[in-house]
Amino acid sequence: MDHTLSDAEPNPWKTLSTQQVYDNKWISVTEHQVINPAGGKGIYGKVHFKNKAIGILPLDQDGNTWLVRQFRYTLNEWSWEIPEGGCPLEQDRVASAKRELKEETGLTASRWTPLMRFHTSNSVTDEEGFIFLAEDLREGESELEETEADLTAKKVPLTEALRMVLEGEITDSMSVAGILAVARLKKI
Repeated sequence: MDHTLSDAEPNPWKTLSTQQVYDNKWISVTEHQVINPAGGKGIYGKVHFKNKAIGILPLDQDGNTWLVRQFRYTLNEWSWEIPEGGCPLEQDRVASAKRELKEETGLTASRWTPLMRFHTSNSVTDEEGFIFLAEDLREGESELEETEADLTAKKVPLTEALRMVLEGEITDSMSVAGILAVARLKKI
């Protein structure tokens, strides 16, 4: 069997019907009645995000980065992460990344490098994420949003952030991907 990657191949799923079951200003949830690739009937739930996910790994000239810690309601636990947030679909991703970095850490950067595009959990959502490396940093005051009142930022060596990923202390997918990408880029 040929497993060559191609976007030209036809969709093996058939959608019989679609019904929106939930909607708010951030997400919508639809339920699809489908015929799966093996020919069986079933349902498929899809979470549609109304923003793109943006992650930023700030890196100073000494090899330090900033992590943020906040309580994640969906997990019912605290999480260490790179600075991240949402980008309205029609907005420039770098502009959103600059805003999120300033909000959460007080940092501004004069050099921005796109690191990757990825899907956060493509079995249930169409959310698309983008991660940037921010360098040539200047420190300032953070501008936290209301939902980030519990957020704290911490400056750590990138080697420490990498250790936290490898030992399972950082589990956020965007943070794991960003830290691993920059560690590889910087040959750590």
